[in-house]
Amino acid sequence: MSRDNDLPENPHAPEDPSRRLLLKGALAAGALAATTAGVAHAAPTPKAAPYVNPLVRNRADPHIHRHADGHYYFTATAPEYDRIILRRSRTLNGLGTAAESVIWTKHATGAMGAHIWAPEIHRIGGKWYIYFAAAPAESVWDIRIWVLENAHRDPFKGTWTERGQLKTAWETFSLDATTFTHRGTRYLAWAQHEPGMGNNTALWLSRMANPWTLTGAQVRLSTPEYDWECIGYKVNEGPSVICRNGRLFMTYSASATDFNYCMGLLTADAASDLMDPASWAKSPTPVFTSNDTTKQYGPGHNSFTVAEDGRTDVLVYHARQYKEIVGDPLNDPNRHTRVQKLGWKADGTPDFGIPVADTAATTGTAPMTGTAPMTGTADSAAAPLKESS
Repeated sequence: MSRDNDLPENPHAPEDPSRRLLLKGALAAGALAATTAGVAHAAPTPKAAPYVNPLVRNRADPHIHRHADGHYYFTATAPEYDRIILRRSRTLNGLGTAAESVIWTKHATGAMGAHIWAPEIHRIGGKWYIYFAAAPAESVWDIRIWVLENAHRDPFKGTWTERGQLKTAWETFSLDATTFTHRGTRYLAWAQHEPGMGNNTALWLSRMANPWTLTGAQVRLSTPEYDWECIGYKVNEGPSVICRNGRLFMTYSASATDFNYCMGLLTADAASDLMDPASWAKSPTPVFTSNDTTKQYGPGHNSFTVAEDGRTDVLVYHARQYKEIVGDPLNDPNRHTRVQKLGWKADGTPDFGIPVADTAATTGTAPMTGTAPMTGTADSAAAPLKESS
C-alpha cells in the first residue's frame, strides 16, 4: 500500500483497516481539514487536475509512493533494463515533467548486471528501500530479488547501499517484490517459479523479519490456472495490495507482456489469517484488460496511490498504445505509465473500469523504435526537499 508505509499507527484506534488507512492517506497528503470554528486562514483541500495520459512515457512497471512530506515519488522500469530512476512531484501530473535522476546503475559484471526490472520505493522505519529484480550479467535469466537502502531523509541524496539479495526458499526465477503492513505485521508479496511446477511464476507471501529478510513460512497464494492467465506464458506476477472496506485486495498481472497481459484479483477478509491461502479468494475473470475502443493494450503491473485530496484512490499501471508488436514484447520500449481514478462498487469491491484513452494532446505521438536512452532524463537534478519526513 503505497500511501502509508511509514506513517505511525494509532494503537487506540478502532480495528477498521479501511478507515485507518484512509486516515493515514489523508495525513500523508496534509489534507485533514481542521474544524472551521475558531480557525482562520485554513488551507483549502487540493483539487486534482484531470490526469494527463500517458503520465510518463517509456516507463513500465510503475510504482508511485505518496510520502508524508507531501511528495509523490515515482520509479519504474527503464526500457534499457540498466538503471533505477526516481522522480518527485507534489502532484501526480507533475511527475510527467519532473526531473529524473538515476540513483543506481547495473553492475558491469556479476550479480545485478542485467535485467533491472520493476523497482518499488518504500519508506520503512525512517529509511528508504528499493526492491527490484536483477540477474547476473553472465546469466541474464537467473533473475532474483534485490534490495537497496538509503538512510537519508531525501532519497535523492545520501547513499544507496546494496543490502543484497532478498533470499526466498529456492534459488529460482523470482521478481516483482512488494511490501505492505497489516495489523502491525510487515509482509512481502512476490512472484517466483516453484521447482516442479508447470508454470512460469506463482504469487507468494511471507512475513518479514526486517526490510530485506523473510521469516517463517512462505505460502503460495495463486498459480496460473485460468486460460487468461496462461496465454504465451503461465504467469502470475506484479502483486500490489490495497486495504478497503474490511478487505485486502491483491491485484496481479497474468500472461505474456503483449496485448494479452491483464490483471487479476485476490481478496481476503481483513480479519483473516493472510498466511492461510484459503483466506484469499480468486476472481475467475480478469478485472482489467486491453481495450480496442480506448486503444490501450496490455494493461498491468499496477500499483496504488491516492490523489491530491488524500481520499481518492488512484490506479497506476502501464499499457501500450498499439496491439501488434514486432519481435519479443520485452524488447518493445513503449509501455507507458498511466494513472486513473480507482472506483468502488456498492459491495465494497474495486471497480477498475477500462484503461482510459490517451489525453488528446498526447494522441498520435510517435513511439520509440529502439531502446536508446531517452534524451534529457538521466541524472537530472531533482527539486530540493524542503520538508522533513
